[in-house]
Amino acid sequence: MDHAAIRLFVEEIWDRSILPTLRDYISIPNRSPGFDREWQEHGHMERAVRLISDWCLWEAISGANLSIERLPGRTPLLFLEVPGTSDASSEECVLLYGHYDKQPESTGWRDGLGPWTPVLEGDRLYGRGGADDGYATFTAVTALRVLQEEGAEHARCVVLIEGCEESGSLDLPFYLNALSERIGSPSLVVCLDSGCGNYEQLWGTTSLRGLVSGNLYVELLREGVHSGAGSGVIASSFRVLRQLLSRLEDETTGAVLPEEFHAEIPTERAEQSQRLAATLGDEVYRSFPLLPGVQPTSADLKELILNRTWRPALSITGADGLPPLDTAGNVLRPMTAVKVSLRIPPGCDPGTASARLKEILEEDPPYGARVRFEPEQAAAGWNAPAGEPWLRESIDRASRDFFGKEAAYQGEGGTIPFMAMLGEKFPGAQFFITGLLGPESNAHGPNEFLHVPTAKNLTCAVAQIIADHFQGPREP
Repeated sequence: MDHAAIRLFVEEIWDRSILPTLRDYISIPNRSPGFDREWQEHGHMERAVRLISDWCLWEAISGANLSIERLPGRTPLLFLEVPGTSDASSEECVLLYGHYDKQPESTGWRDGLGPWTPVLEGDRLYGRGGADDGYATFTAVTALRVLQEEGAEHARCVVLIEGCEESGSLDLPFYLNALSERIGSPSLVVCLDSGCGNYEQLWGTTSLRGLVSGNLYVELLREGVHSGAGSGVIASSFRVLRQLLSRLEDETTGAVLPEEFHAEIPTERAEQSQRLAATLGDEVYRSFPLLPGVQPTSADLKELILNRTWRPALSITGADGLPPLDTAGNVLRPMTAVKVSLRIPPGCDPGTASARLKEILEEDPPYGARVRFEPEQAAAGWNAPAGEPWLRESIDRASRDFFGKEAAYQGEGGTIPFMAMLGEKFPGAQFFITGLLGPESNAHGPNEFLHVPTAKNLTCAVAQIIADHFQGPREP
């Protein structure tokens, strides 16, 4: 294919059509169902999927079939099928994946920015959901349009964009079952919902951690009492909470204590982490918005990468029962509740981990406190199968052609439940997991942004890889 023509075509669509539509998309507060229980009544999810669907129709692919699939009580799913060229098998396909639901707002956006306020500053488009994961549909569809513009042969392609990923993809299995015949048998899966170590190369994701989460409640009193009267007689619910969390985590090192939440780190992934440390250097931790003087959890860059990708980690992501500082009186509070988020490594079964987490937290409560843990998400991690030589060669060539530098690979600390589902359902498929979430892009947090030049380069690269896929396996 003509690389210069591809780049011009992609840049024209991004500047003329995609960026204005992404701005409209960012302005829609379509929080994932886990953060908006009344999403159907609010209608934001419908607005978002309609916006994306209308754009697909406007930038139509010849011969494509587009539908918004609906199952009762489930978030809508965008399904696009593009027939293969003449010699392509009707059963085999390339499956391209993304999602359109969003994380909640979070606080801390800098002046002039906000979660639902799209702002383009230089190369960065700020706002919730642009990079996680609004761009996915636009990149996938534009890459397929490139193939048609270039007259390149390609397999049948299916684009699947779900609306529940940020809530653990709870709706996705139902759609995969309902659409199984229409999907067919993917031989290549392209997932556009991951990260990149920098904006200078094409990045592939080799592993993802899983997640178990839920709400932990600690109660000792029917109502609050004067702290001067009750403290020292009745235990603080916060102190009991600290004791329970210490069953999970060494508060000095951050190490998760129960062995059930660990998995053996493959030699290949440990070696890969060493190479990645050499590639990124201090950017392994400097890419995060650290306050002056704050240090990472280890001086060893390889260990930081393994901590992020192959070791369990505990986070407390929310709390109840704690009044704001300016209204906090001298009261021994009756209850403290927190949202527990435990990242687990690939190979750790999420159902077993969730049950064990509940058992650890609820057994033998201090002082006879009323303790309960209500599980929420339980999603498996994923470890990529070995890539066939043609795919690794194609990824590297696409990176050199459109980024000007060889491809790079890393594990990711986040969770994409779709990958474990597809890996189990189609064990023979090849996987290319990539994305735009690079240094400072801050998905899920304030000041999230999409790096526009990387989005354009990635779109070109995806088109090239799909074209290479049609040629089939070959010697490296």
